[in-house]
Amino acid sequence: MNKRAYFTHFDPTSVPSPCFVIDKAAVEDNLKILNRVQRESGAKVLAALKAFSCWELAPLYQQYISGTCASGLHEARLGREEFGGEVHCYSAAYKEADLVEILTVADHVLFNSFSQWSRFKALALAAQQQRPELQFGIRINPEHSEGEVALYDPCAPCSRMGVPIAQFEQAINDDPSLLEGISGLHFHTLCQQDLPPLARTLAAVEEKFGHYFSRIQWINFGGGHHISREDYQVDELIALIKSFIARHKLQVYLEPGEAVAIRSGVLVAEVLDITWNIMEQAILDTSATCHMPDVLEMPYRADILGAGMPNEFAHTYRLGGMTCLAGDVIGDYSFEQPLAVGQRLMFDDMAHYTMVKTTTFNGINLPAIALWDSRTNSVSLVREFGYSDFKHRLS
Repeated sequence: MNKRAYFTHFDPTSVPSPCFVIDKAAVEDNLKILNRVQRESGAKVLAALKAFSCWELAPLYQQYISGTCASGLHEARLGREEFGGEVHCYSAAYKEADLVEILTVADHVLFNSFSQWSRFKALALAAQQQRPELQFGIRINPEHSEGEVALYDPCAPCSRMGVPIAQFEQAINDDPSLLEGISGLHFHTLCQQDLPPLARTLAAVEEKFGHYFSRIQWINFGGGHHISREDYQVDELIALIKSFIARHKLQVYLEPGEAVAIRSGVLVAEVLDITWNIMEQAILDTSATCHMPDVLEMPYRADILGAGMPNEFAHTYRLGGMTCLAGDVIGDYSFEQPLAVGQRLMFDDMAHYTMVKTTTFNGINLPAIALWDSRTNSVSLVREFGYSDFKHRLS
């Protein structure tokens, strides 16, 4: 697969280090693909803020997609205040105080269980009286696993995400009025995947839950769709959605997060020291645990522009962060030339699930955030962080 390359002519010394650099042109290219899916399929596309929530780019979102989806109160507020469009909110469980406020800013509120819906149904329906556009849904669990990493598989055994069909039917049998006020269903089963896993999941959803479709108005296919990836089957996705809508007469929603930001960002880092212990070691001013935790959690290997796999090129180094955590290791990489203290490196494809996951563990500073436009080579520094950001999140 030939990846779209945006940062081949970016100068990493034009920003402070460490720094997340987002290419507005790349984000817009992704949004145009998502917009095509909307226009041609009849679905509505929402950007999942849990993956990428750079609200400086909200004007771009407003041009191309229908809104945002949130995982709780703060993301819902950000969606309403900055992005506009529809705001959908799902949480594994709501605190009542949070839900009261969510009901004032969200358009769709999705519940993870019938117990939460039962507990808050009166509150929700009262809010709907004040805001008739407010709608409610239940997350279902089709018990069909497509995820390759168990940590990120919402349908893994004992998953807390969504209502399995046995529980769904038992709840309705016990209380036939339970679906009153529910206008939609939601499922989310994918992680960085293309069309065939969605098609198989959708077949499982239709088989298990299809007889409830006549009682709802919309269905949300969740996220994990790599729609803007170079080899994604966009034409086939459009056909799949159109066929589904023709069969069931439901409004379809998609909630891609990564698809908005694929190929759109790099993390600039600087070499602070070169050491040796069995192999060459390079210490950077970034950190796996603080700035790119998926490297440790998933695990995930972040590509570096111009670097290769261990021993692919002449000089191999183990790259580590500057924290005291022994396991703060980014990985082993090779380079054509020896690394030097002060040299800048660019970790590729580092927009999604990076900025939203950063921490100040060990007092490590958060990376700055910069916007770049590969069409004009213009750079603007949006935000720098410092001691006050570290101090004021503590007591």
